[in-house]
Amino acid sequence: MNVRFTPMAIALGLATGLMLSSAAQADTIRIAVAGPYTGALTQYGDMVKEGVDTAVETINAAGGVLGNQFEVVVMDDACEPKQGPVVANRVVNEKIHYVVGHVCSGATIAATPVYNNEGVVMVTPSATSPAVTDGKGYDTIFRTIGRDDQQGPAAADFIKNRVKPKAVAVLHDKQSYGQGIAQAVKNDLEKAGIDVVLFEGINAGDSDYSAVITKLKSSGADFVYYGGYHPEMGLLLRQGAEQGVQAKFMGPEGVGNPDINAIAGPAVEGMLVTLPADFTTDPANAAIVKAFKDKNRDPGGAFQLTAYAAVDAIANGIKGAGQDDPAKVAEWLHANSVKTPIGEISWNDQGDLESFKFDVFTWHADGSKSVFD
Repeated sequence: MNVRFTPMAIALGLATGLMLSSAAQADTIRIAVAGPYTGALTQYGDMVKEGVDTAVETINAAGGVLGNQFEVVVMDDACEPKQGPVVANRVVNEKIHYVVGHVCSGATIAATPVYNNEGVVMVTPSATSPAVTDGKGYDTIFRTIGRDDQQGPAAADFIKNRVKPKAVAVLHDKQSYGQGIAQAVKNDLEKAGIDVVLFEGINAGDSDYSAVITKLKSSGADFVYYGGYHPEMGLLLRQGAEQGVQAKFMGPEGVGNPDINAIAGPAVEGMLVTLPADFTTDPANAAIVKAFKDKNRDPGGAFQLTAYAAVDAIANGIKGAGQDDPAKVAEWLHANSVKTPIGEISWNDQGDLESFKFDVFTWHADGSKSVFD
C-alpha cells in the first residue's frame, strides 16, 4: 500500500517529534563530573566518578528526582588550572546546571567564577584549598570535604601529640593545594613550638629530587611533611630511602593514592596520611557499600563517598526546591542540612561544610591502609 503524506501531515509529524524530544530531554537532569581523566592524576578523577556513578544509579533506580533521571556527563580538566575555565564554559554552553567537581584545587579555583556567574551549582568532593571559597562571595559553590585549614591542624596536632619529633621539614609542590596545606601545617607546628628546620618547594613532574633530599638530610629533620600529590611523594620516599633518609613522611589526602606503591616501592611502608574518616565502617552505609562492591568499585578511597555525598546534596537540593532551578537549589542548600554517607552535612554562607573529620592513616606496602592507633 502506498501512503502519501501531505505537507500539513509532515509539519504535524515534525512538531510531534520535537515535542516528544523535548519531553524526553525534560525527563533527564544532567550532572557534569569534572576532574582529571587524562594525565598523571586520573585515579583521583576515577574515585570521584565511581562515587557519582554509584549515587546516580541508586537514585535513578529509586525513581529519580521529581520524576527525572540523572545523567552523568564526564568533563576532563586533567587537574590543570588553565583547563578549569575551559571545562566550566563547556558546562555552561551545554546548559548543564550541576557539577560534581572539580577535583584538584587549582582547576577548581579557576573554574568557580564561571559557575557562580552563570548560576551553575558546583559541589567539589575533593578540593580542599581555602582559596576555592574564601572572600569570593559565591552563591552556588559548595564542598562535601573539609578545607586545608581543617586538615592542616589535624595533621599538626597529630605530629605534635603522637609523633613528637625533634625537628620537622615541610616540603610542597609550589601549587595551590600543596603549598597551601604545607603552609597551614608549618604555621600550626610553629605555634606549638615545634622547630620547622626546612620549608622547601619542589617542581611537580620532576624525576630527580636528590637536591632537596640532600637539604633534608643536612637539616637534621626526623619528620617530613609533604604537601602535594602522590607522584612526587612516591619519588621523595623512594629516593630518600635510597639516600639513607630515616625520617618518617606524612602527607595530605592527595598522596593517598594506591599508585604511590608502584612509585615508592617498599619505602611507602609506614607513610602517614590524613584522609576523610572511613565512612564505610558506619553500619548505616551498608547498602551503599554493597552498591559499590556490586559494581566492583572501591568505596574506601579518599573521594568516593564524598562524591556520593555531592550527588546526594544536589538531589536533595532539587527536591527541596521543588524544581530543577540551580539558583533555588543553591538557596535551599544554604538553608538546610542533608543526610549523606559522610553524615548529616550543612554549609556556611560561603559553601564550606560546618564541620568535617579527617583521620590519620598508616599506609602499607601491600596497598592497604589502617587508622593510626
